Amino acid sequence: MLRPEHLLTLREVLRFGSFAQAANRLGYTSSAVSQQMSALEREMGVELFHRSARSIVPTEAAHMLARHSNVVLTEIDRLVAAADQVRNQSAEVTRFGCFPSFATWGLPPLLNRLEPAARDGLRLVIGEPSALLGQLGAKGDLDVVVVYQVGQSGLSWPSSLRRHWLAEDPFVVAYPADWPAPVAPYAIEQFLDLPWILNVPGTGDAAMTDAVFARMGMRPQVAAYCDDLTATLTMVASGLGAAPVPRLGVSAALPDGVLTLRAPWLNLSRSIFALVPADRDTAAVTELLRAMESAIRETPVRHGG
Repeated sequence: MLRPEHLLTLREVLRFGSFAQAANRLGYTSSAVSQQMSALEREMGVELFHRSARSIVPTEAAHMLARHSNVVLTEIDRLVAAADQVRNQSAEVTRFGCFPSFATWGLPPLLNRLEPAARDGLRLVIGEPSALLGQLGAKGDLDVVVVYQVGQSGLSWPSSLRRHWLAEDPFVVAYPADWPAPVAPYAIEQFLDLPWILNVPGTGDAAMTDAVFARMGMRPQVAAYCDDLTATLTMVASGLGAAPVPRLGVSAALPDGVLTLRAPWLNLSRSIFALVPADRDTAAVTELLRAMESAIRETPVRHGG
């Protein structure tokens, strides 16, 4: 049976005028190229080369066969490209959005849990929860987003979206390791006079944090306002202040020089959940949600030191 790779080899032999050079181009040995050309001669029943000890000379039959083979090889390339297109179209793509700190601590174990096909079909967008909601479902391209809400503040979404709870993430106190260490169980009196790094005023997170401090009769001395978790932890490590931070949020981003303390008076947590439009509730999304649940359950929590 005529083999396409033999036609390709013939074309390269004619192009370079040498079995050896064609072999280098194709990654074969000279002997393998010679054997392919002999097999092609037997298949076609014609002599393709006049061989001597020092050279090969292609016959007219070789040139004729090469001209016709260009048509055959072009059609084969088109067939392969068409098959690739069908395969890509049939592969299920899931467009997934998540907030930045989840991308730090939740995304790596999630990707490790997904089957290769599901991982290859994942398209990621990292952004703040309010921005992600604008890209979900009929409003945009995302099929599922992972967001968080602190208490009942800030975030809202259409009732048509399915809410899939993933985790409750309690806040802890991020505390500079080189400050005098508080004594467990970390009573409120040990934190009254500390400088604090808090969320920027006007945000939902800031409102909930302010409410906690107000309930405890605390008027915190604010050293900095910051909504970026990584920057907040960097400032804590430098000794600028303590900060209320989500425990899971710091699980993969806790720098050296920061302790996390479970202070009972800091009665604050955020709910982490996925939102899915009804028409995007596919098998791939269901698999993704299950993998997220497992990844979150097994996320190690660092305490620093």
